[in-house]
Amino acid sequence: MERYIPKNKLNKSARKKLNSQRRRIWGIINPVTRKPANPKAYNRKKVQPDESDG
Repeated sequence: MERYIPKNKLNKSARKKLNSQRRRIWGIINPVTRKPANPKAYNRKKVQPDESDG
């Protein structure tokens, strides 16, 4: 059985390996795309009211 070494005393590569093992996998879901759009931000794709329709 391996000796327990605190996480803060591990070297950088060992910490990286440990973190990657514990990290969850999202699968097909991309958390960035599930974020709601900012309502205050300007949206170029939104249809703007036309001045000629008056």
